[in-house]
Order: sequence, then structure tokens, then C-alpha cells
Amino acid sequence: MSFFTRAGLLRALAFSSLALASAGLTGVDAASAARINNPVAVFAGIDKITGRITSFDVYINETVQFGALQVTPKVCYSRDDTEAQKVDAFVEVDEITLDRKIRRIFSGWMFAESPGLNAVEHPIYDVWLKECKQNSDVPAPAPEAAN
Repeated sequence: MSFFTRAGLLRALAFSSLALASAGLTGVDAASAARINNPVAVFAGIDKITGRITSFDVYINETVQFGALQVTPKVCYSRDDTEAQKVDAFVEVDEITLDRKIRRIFSGWMFAESPGLNAVEHPIYDVWLKECKQNSDVPAPAPEAAN
């Protein structure tokens, strides 16, 4: 069994740092690794009774109704095209009950790469995040008028 001496270990570390620096691999460019904050979250939902899958765009802080569920994304992050995509969104989902009350059934992060990890599972509807994007064919909501 061989062991590095302290000086040998320091030389090995210095050599590996020099090799990485010459290859341009010493660090990740902070700008290229930054998350992109998107104004639109794209969801898919399934109605388990009809079997119909629907894709729908939702603007951040807006609410869209899917069946008896109201879906409201708070943020939707992605990465630029040069990075591996890691798409995630913080989402709140409320259910409109039969007695017309609204009850929160989900509040948390959804991950497009792992749709089953934090998807909303309801007896009739499932909803999961598909992607985030900068624009949508759906018209943007009108800004609220100040009172």
C-alpha cells in the first residue's frame, strides 16, 4: 500500500489544478449556469374519467382551472440552451369541492424531468409540469388597474 507524503499530495493537487486550468475547466461560468425565470409554465393534465390529456399554458401568478382544480404557478425556472435543462416550478393547486369550497391540495415544487415525483394526484385529475417558456400563444392577462 502506498501513501502520498504531504508534499507529494500538494504537488498532485497543484498539477491537477494546473491541468484543469489549462483545459479551461476550473469553474463554471456563473452567467451560463444561472436559472432563467420564465413568465409561462406549461402543464399537462389528465381527466381519468375520459382519459383525455390536456396541455395548458399558465402565466406566473395567474390561475387556470382544469376540471375541479385551480392551478397557480408562482415561479418557473429553466436553464439556457447550452446547459442541461432542469425545469422546475413552485405551484399551488386548489380543489373546488362539491359544496363550492376551495381547498388547497398541493403547494410545492414540481420538476419536469421527474413528473411523478411531485405531480398532483387527485381521484379524478392529475396535473404535472412539462416545461417553462418565455412566451405563449395564450394572450397574457390584462394588468390589474390600481385603485
